[in-house]
Amino acid sequence: MDSPGLFVLLCLVIFGQAAASSAEEITWSYTGLIGQSEWSEYFPDCGGTYQSPVDVITTQTRFDPSLTRVTPLGYSQHGNQPFTLYNNGHTAIIVMPEWMGLEGLPWFFTAVQLHLHWGNGGPNQRGSEHTMNGISADAELHVVHYNSELYPNMSAAMTQKDGLAVLGILIVTGEETNPAFNNILNYLSRIKHFGQKVFIPAFDIQSLLPEDLGRYYRYNGSLTTPPCYQSVIWTVFHERVQISKAQLLKLETILYSSKAEDPEKMLLQDNYRATQALNQRVIYTSFSAESGKELSSGEVTAIVIGVMCGCVGLAVIVRFIVKTIRFFKVLHRETVVVNRWFT
Repeated sequence: MDSPGLFVLLCLVIFGQAAASSAEEITWSYTGLIGQSEWSEYFPDCGGTYQSPVDVITTQTRFDPSLTRVTPLGYSQHGNQPFTLYNNGHTAIIVMPEWMGLEGLPWFFTAVQLHLHWGNGGPNQRGSEHTMNGISADAELHVVHYNSELYPNMSAAMTQKDGLAVLGILIVTGEETNPAFNNILNYLSRIKHFGQKVFIPAFDIQSLLPEDLGRYYRYNGSLTTPPCYQSVIWTVFHERVQISKAQLLKLETILYSSKAEDPEKMLLQDNYRATQALNQRVIYTSFSAESGKELSSGEVTAIVIGVMCGCVGLAVIVRFIVKTIRFFKVLHRETVVVNRWFT
């Protein structure tokens, strides 16, 4: 190759490396510089048609009887080695051991990590990424896995359409404390700032999941953060997990997206992506509408009152019938006696 050609080739290589390096160093955010509305300018996949999260409109989902129960493997076999918990500036992440995995999908998926999304505790509270019929939950847990049957590691899998499987667990608040989540929340103060990490005692990961792993929504989507690769088989569970309001407050107020040495401290809040257009995709359910319907407290109360009233009414009717029968029996006896008296 002549000198000018070699020079051009060298320039292209250097330019390509610089471009790749600069892309990796892009600092994105949820609401600030390079916020959600600008993600697609720097990460093209974020503007794709198979993006996540989505709003699950339950009346428009399609029942698929072939969807079987999702089965976590090794989640409770945490061993004696501690877990690594760290703050990456966008969320709190726990690295999961490679012996943990997931069955119930077309391939076997090996666990990689879990992380959380939450809001800010404001009056218009929102924190989950996925919504149900337009309604958000208080927070959301994601458990990330890669397709270890087809790909050697997470890096190779994350760009492939069948490369990842993520479990989505919607989190709501109540009065009772959820001990499982304290395994994470009690250590957040040790990773307050971006880049900090801590070793925490290993615990049963499955205790973070809902009890019912058989009812869920399934669709093809993407990572919910840049680079937004459209490589995720999503499983969003129908059953919510509950934590206390005090636990949610910890999640919303302890972590910072800034480094410890930064002069300006920025709370890590509202780290959820807005729901994306479904774009002709179908969301499948593993349960029929009848089996998946949950009754509200008012409906339950009405049913209980109705059953009680029915029982009372039935008792009154039976009592009336018994009294009527007795009356006619007595009347019959008296009639017989009178007839004998006059014959």
